[in-house]
Amino acid sequence: MAPLADAVRGLGASDGERAALAELYGDAVVPLWLAGGALSTDARALLERFAGAARHGLDPAQYRVGAVTDGAELRVPDAPAAAAALDAAISLAALRYMRHLHLGRVDPRTLGLRLETWREPHAFPALLGDAARAGHAAAAIDALAPPFVLYARLLDALAQYRAVAAQAEPPVPAFTRPVKPGEPYAGGHALGLHLAARGDLAAADVPPDGGALYEGALVAGVQRFQTRHGLTPDGVLGARTIAAARVPAAARVRQIEVALERLRWVPDLGARRVVAVNIPMFQLWAWDALGPAATPAFSTRVIVGAALRTETPVFVETMDHVIFRPYWNVPSSILHGEVLPAIRRNPGYLARQQMEIVRGQGDDARPVPLGPDALEGLAFGTLRVRQRPGPHNSLGLVKFVFPNREGVYLHGTPAPALFARDRRDFSHGCIRVADPSGLARWVLTGVSGWDDTHITAAMQADVTRRVDLAAPIDVVLFYLTAAVLPEDGAMHFADDIYGHDAVLERALAQGPARP
Repeated sequence: MAPLADAVRGLGASDGERAALAELYGDAVVPLWLAGGALSTDARALLERFAGAARHGLDPAQYRVGAVTDGAELRVPDAPAAAAALDAAISLAALRYMRHLHLGRVDPRTLGLRLETWREPHAFPALLGDAARAGHAAAAIDALAPPFVLYARLLDALAQYRAVAAQAEPPVPAFTRPVKPGEPYAGGHALGLHLAARGDLAAADVPPDGGALYEGALVAGVQRFQTRHGLTPDGVLGARTIAAARVPAAARVRQIEVALERLRWVPDLGARRVVAVNIPMFQLWAWDALGPAATPAFSTRVIVGAALRTETPVFVETMDHVIFRPYWNVPSSILHGEVLPAIRRNPGYLARQQMEIVRGQGDDARPVPLGPDALEGLAFGTLRVRQRPGPHNSLGLVKFVFPNREGVYLHGTPAPALFARDRRDFSHGCIRVADPSGLARWVLTGVSGWDDTHITAAMQADVTRRVDLAAPIDVVLFYLTAAVLPEDGAMHFADDIYGHDAVLERALAQGPARP
């Protein structure tokens, strides 16, 4: 048995990786992957996983057992010390691959995101050792991939877009004005090839080169493309549609790889029910359980925080109750930035907005009449402003509460017309729900006495009412600009409205985090 310190010398292991290898082997290397002077079947399966790491959007170079390779084949050395180094190199690559596949290459906390996956205990050395001794290490590692249907479907989409990126495509021509269905358009052939490669148009429907009119199947293909890219599916070749069509497939590949990394940050949610909000796609899904083949039980459109000013944060929290006919307690930032200046300009502002000044916390806080003392109390934080419940209330008729330090929650809205827009980042950070009664129906499943009739009555009543859930529900606010949506099974892309993808791409370019 070769000493571990000698075996790992020159492997480029970090301090954390050396500690993990010591946990796996102890002080000396007892081979896990070599038998009878050859690689075990399990070891060869592992090497196949490392070589194919790009399937998961990972970099195979990070798991290359390079110091002991002979061309494409690993040669098992005769010298015990060299054989121990080979065994340790395979283990190092396996531990690194396990961590990247399960947790991601970048710690989300370094990007300012409140996701604690990396802080959770992960016994990778023990898992690898047990699996190696049982002869199924490759299968055990495969099981570390995120178990979400969104992740599994993105793997297929990544392969598809890589294949498109490997082909030479004519660029979609620019234009001087929008082109409507039935109008002349000389770029129909190039546009048709683009759509066909991405599955939006049958190959047989690609117009011939030099075609004159923009019509028929090509328009239908453009409408499908627009739907998949968060655009109004009107079939008009406008600036946003052409800009999306001119994004190279290689850029879409990177977008999918970034989305896969983000999904690896989602913690293990077990068997609990989940509400998931994809911020840049303005979409909410409710899942009775997550899994490789799970489908959402409910979905609806949402409005999220405005880009660059009041962005909706990314985190995981737990919903424990809902409030019908909620008060809206005006946050301090909105009070000082908007409400107080409006009151000073027009004392009638409070009455018009159904607002009141109150002293104390809770829904039973006492109202205070408007006057100089009240304005001073608001300025110094001894008083606050709230909006009374009702159809006019900024939170609508129901509020879904998952306590968090950012003060973010899901709620209805008195302005449903905004849900018709393609881009829906208008809020102060909280999330407005297009179908709050439908979400309430799903959330209150299992709570005795809360059927559709009681939910409707509570939303129309004159009193504020809190209802505790039958069991906690995990709430995941995440950020994917690339996803295969469960509604249609198609690959969708969204704009990087908060610039998060650009930040993560730069972090990935610097190389994986080393424990």
